[in-house]
Amino acid sequence: MDAQGRGRADDVDPADQWVLNPRTGEYELRLSPSAPESSVPGPRTAGPRASGRRTTAPGREVPPQRRRRAEPEAPVPGRRGRRPEKKKSRGKRALLWTGGSMAFVVLVAGVGGYVYLKHLEGNVSTTDVGTAGSSSFKKDEAFNILIIGTDKRTGEGNEGYGDKGSAGHADTNILLHVAEDRSNATALSIPRDLIVDIPDCETTQEDGTKKVIPGTSGVRFNQSLGDFGRDAGCTMRTVAETTGIKPDHFMMADFNAVKTLTTAVDGVDVCVEKAVDDPKSHLQLPAGESTVEGEQALAFVRTRHAFGNEGDLDRIKVQQQFLGSLMRKMSSSDTLTSPTKLVKLAEAATKALTVDKAIGKVGTLKDIALELKKVPTKNITFTTVPVLDNPAEKVKATVVVNEAKGPQVFDMIKNDISFTEVEQKKKKEKAAVAARLKGEKSEPGEVRVRVMNGGAPAGSAQQELAYLQTQAGVSKSENAGNAPAEVAKTTLEYAPDQADQARALAEILGLSGAAMKPGESVTNAQGLPTMTLTLGKDFKGAGVKLDGSVKKPDLDTESTADQKLCAS
Repeated sequence: MDAQGRGRADDVDPADQWVLNPRTGEYELRLSPSAPESSVPGPRTAGPRASGRRTTAPGREVPPQRRRRAEPEAPVPGRRGRRPEKKKSRGKRALLWTGGSMAFVVLVAGVGGYVYLKHLEGNVSTTDVGTAGSSSFKKDEAFNILIIGTDKRTGEGNEGYGDKGSAGHADTNILLHVAEDRSNATALSIPRDLIVDIPDCETTQEDGTKKVIPGTSGVRFNQSLGDFGRDAGCTMRTVAETTGIKPDHFMMADFNAVKTLTTAVDGVDVCVEKAVDDPKSHLQLPAGESTVEGEQALAFVRTRHAFGNEGDLDRIKVQQQFLGSLMRKMSSSDTLTSPTKLVKLAEAATKALTVDKAIGKVGTLKDIALELKKVPTKNITFTTVPVLDNPAEKVKATVVVNEAKGPQVFDMIKNDISFTEVEQKKKKEKAAVAARLKGEKSEPGEVRVRVMNGGAPAGSAQQELAYLQTQAGVSKSENAGNAPAEVAKTTLEYAPDQADQARALAEILGLSGAAMKPGESVTNAQGLPTMTLTLGKDFKGAGVKLDGSVKKPDLDTESTADQKLCAS
């Protein structure tokens, strides 16, 4: 396939054209002798002998010939050169994948080669969502991507799925939150039958004009897409309205993604507790483990009548298990070291993918991929919006947010708090710093501190002061207004003879040893020495510990990407 789309011979296999970049020590894909070099070109040389490499054409070089073995390797049929030697991939850490949508951002980091990536970019469709999302992707911040699977019937063989004539509703929805330090991620499933209020939504028409689609109340979440011309931006606005979490970007795929992607990786391993024979989805599986791909994989994630109570919530559990297995397959060395598989996956994913314009460029998608690769699978949590049966219905068909649990889940995501025990690599402290937390602690009533706002939201100092005085017992505290300058991290400055007070306050607030700054005290209005607590940009709210040690609610559905589970 010609990656540039300029009529070159069909027998060119991109997987054959991986070359070693001497600057990075990694193999990259270069498509043709006349194609521009990779975005990370190697150094120029005067000629073949200068580098010890064979040069086949300008802008393209291949690894030097190896010494012959006693028994020469047989060439791979159809190949014009030897494939680069497999080596351990740095990507063995987590590759986050949610259906076809996440495939591309993972794969572009491994496929390499600017020209080919531009070709993949041409496969991707984009939607202008306006102010519903962020205008750009920032690598140094936490981010939220809304993953949407539609029920629109497109492509051959999809007649048996979705609603006939559907404009494409939000059938499967996952809000993916990636932590700022990339130590963890949360994939929050949103039931399609969740009753929500859909806000007014501005959409961009084909001719470039804007049209506001009126909102509606008390309807299913899946109606936020497709109905009355609503686009993915409307679904993003509905998520923000329902959870208080604003998605930064969206990725949307249809039924074809599951079929083509699972085929590209030679199937995904699944497990069922009992044999399945579902005449509606045509899914047939024996009890235990099986490998599914293509049409069978789609039937597995679409079936509702083979598991649990035959409802959408049980199907969500099965989909989460499927995605976890798909992630493990993607992070396996067999996939990561195979240029052929990576190219097939990239082609399949991009042709089924629609994203917002802000991330539709190849460079942005690659940046997202590299950030996602940093997240360990053991710290990727799959969970679902806590819900209850809709009390307004006699025949239970829809659900509503469980107000006793839902808001706490939403707040944890908004405040970038992990659902798993994560290794805080950047917070490992040297022994001398950690020792600041060790020793005797004063009683809260003996702690004397003034609170200053050094970058937290307006009013934070007063809110924290109220918490300290009314709930934490720190009665000798006072509001000192704004700090002289903004700071990124909250700090507590104290004199050496106030260490016992500092340790007590650190325990109350969840301060690390690094946040404790031995220094000088200040004199308050009564002439007494007082510590200074400066609230930084990391301040998460009055009473919320800065180390993230918040007790999460008991959730009905929760798993991590490294777990192998059986559907039941």
